Amino acid sequence: MSGWGSWFTGSEQPNAQGAASGTNFRAVTDEFDQGSLYGPLEPADLEWTCPTYISTETQTWYAVIEDGSFVTCQIIYSPIGIWNPQVQMTFKYSNPKTGKKVWKSVNVSKFKLQDDKRSCQSEIFTVTLKDAADGSQEFDINAKLDDEVQILISFVRPKEALGWKLGNGATGGMSFFGKQGDANAPVVKHRFWPYAKTKGLVVIGGQAIDCTGQGCFVQALQGMRPNLVAARWNFAWFQSPELDGTSALLMELTTTSDYGKVEASGKREPQVVTFGSVTCQGKLVSVVGATRSALQPDDSPSLHSGTRVMHLEKVLDPETGYQVPQSMKCTWDGAALIDGAAAPSTRVTGELVVPLGSPDQVNGLIDKVDILAEIPYVVRKVVNYVAGTKPYIYQTLNEVDLALCLPDALKDGSSEAGPLHVKGTLFEEHTFISE
Repeated sequence: MSGWGSWFTGSEQPNAQGAASGTNFRAVTDEFDQGSLYGPLEPADLEWTCPTYISTETQTWYAVIEDGSFVTCQIIYSPIGIWNPQVQMTFKYSNPKTGKKVWKSVNVSKFKLQDDKRSCQSEIFTVTLKDAADGSQEFDINAKLDDEVQILISFVRPKEALGWKLGNGATGGMSFFGKQGDANAPVVKHRFWPYAKTKGLVVIGGQAIDCTGQGCFVQALQGMRPNLVAARWNFAWFQSPELDGTSALLMELTTTSDYGKVEASGKREPQVVTFGSVTCQGKLVSVVGATRSALQPDDSPSLHSGTRVMHLEKVLDPETGYQVPQSMKCTWDGAALIDGAAAPSTRVTGELVVPLGSPDQVNGLIDKVDILAEIPYVVRKVVNYVAGTKPYIYQTLNEVDLALCLPDALKDGSSEAGPLHVKGTLFEEHTFISE
């Protein structure tokens, strides 16, 4: 999600200038009503755009495999003005049972798109998207990052496990950083496969690791410098083989103080935008979304639904200087999708809490990433960093329980009353960029 190769500079975008009382941010969660949040993915939605302006475009694949290990790989495309775009492939493997962790970040050359614009290749990788006649799709990833790591993984999306964007049509999945009617407003957009089956292997140090498991895929574009898009991000992905395949995903961004909308105070306030989905029995059963002011108390209600991420028991991490959560609560609340159509009066809800512990002993910590340390060398040479800004990503993997409430129409014959308690694994990232 985060685009570890993303880079930062302090100049303000023109769209952010002017009276602080004016709305200059349009959240995707405000653009579509609760009955219209599910937007089906069209073939063009998964095409690379490869913009020429300053931006960051990513494709990211996540997997939890049968032995409990976590695997992720990401392609990052970062135009930097008059210089050639910087393209990276990153890879991370973490086995919580053995403690083994492997992290790679490789700058690549000869990047090009294939004819469908959804598949791509470079001198070290080939990524191919295949459409099957039955409606399923498959990403095949073949990469040799160096002499230590080789990737041969497929992510297969069953036809019932629909991919989605938030809202239908040309603007589905997009938030705009600019005033209403501004045709040049920068855009942030997301597309998701929340549930996929994984197969294949990775080879690490000559050892082949079976990657049979469960995965998800996220395609994203940040249409301006990442430090101007958001002050904070949260990403949560719960997965479980129970209930014939369960996935619950949330993405949340908090805009900087330069961008927001006019609230009851009469002043422009930064916004928290949360969106995600629930998949159960291998089928997409709800797409969720909500908005709230970042200046309101953490426990204040969101607009549109109860969907949100909450940081609980926050304390200072002296290493990073940020107030970090010692536990985190994720809530899903959205209209049920029944036979592919939203039923706004019929709700799907879910909730989980993950105990993270103190900053010096974080439960399930995969990594604490100093983002500036991962910026490509060429970018470091041409970018002036924001004084005092030190962005960090905390990544954790923990076993948790998801309390899931489904309407009878989605219970597939189950007569169990009350919430279903699903045991699974939560991968989450909480990212601090500024403020």
